[in-house]
Amino acid sequence: MSDALLTLEGVHTHIGAYHILHGVDLSVPANQLTMLLGRNGAGKTTTLRTVMGLWHASQGRITLAGQDITARATPDIAQSGVAYVPESMGIFSDLSVKENMLLAARGARTIDDVDTKRLEWIFDMFPAMKKFWLHPAGKLSGGQKQMLAVSRAIVEPRQLLLIDEPSKGLAPAIIQNMIAAFRELKAAQTTILLVEQNFNFARQLGDTVAVMDDGRVVHSGAMAELAEDSALQARLLGLSLGAHQ
Repeated sequence: MSDALLTLEGVHTHIGAYHILHGVDLSVPANQLTMLLGRNGAGKTTTLRTVMGLWHASQGRITLAGQDITARATPDIAQSGVAYVPESMGIFSDLSVKENMLLAARGARTIDDVDTKRLEWIFDMFPAMKKFWLHPAGKLSGGQKQMLAVSRAIVEPRQLLLIDEPSKGLAPAIIQNMIAAFRELKAAQTTILLVEQNFNFARQLGDTVAVMDDGRVVHSGAMAELAEDSALQARLLGLSLGAHQ
């Protein structure tokens, strides 16, 4: 796809003796939100970690904005404008919300160096970040920690966000807040590759979708088409999105 920001071509990943990815082909269009779906153990998290350079592809090619990043180190990929929000969120529990945000703003030495308008934009999406600005991050609720993890990823403009299961374990009201925030990010033309198990979340947000099984992408296309095709949902995922609305 000519409008793809990120492409994976025939990507294999081994972790020790285990062969996890078996020739992943994936295209992530620029300025869209691509959902990466599949059963547990299908290879979704490994795909994100391989893009981020945390695990290296043993075969195949990964390109970002036309540049080959297959063998690059994680700091170099981050410097290229890629942010990764792992399932574990990866926040620093002993540091305040403010200190967590400052660490994520690579070009800032003090919080005064961070773009004030961008911080206000983040506060509008996640008011809890402003409310608990000076509180230790470890004292936040699970939903607030997830908000902080996403806020850190967007404290500076990024080319690409890689986000692993942002709704996992969250209360329905917090999930709706997260959906609203991702809609804001989409409106700002942020390119996002998002792994998710909550299919209602996926249906509401995805522009495009790729479904993985056994370390391969077995389906890709428009999210709306998958959301409307119960037979395809059952075949690919073993369930219907409609049952999770």
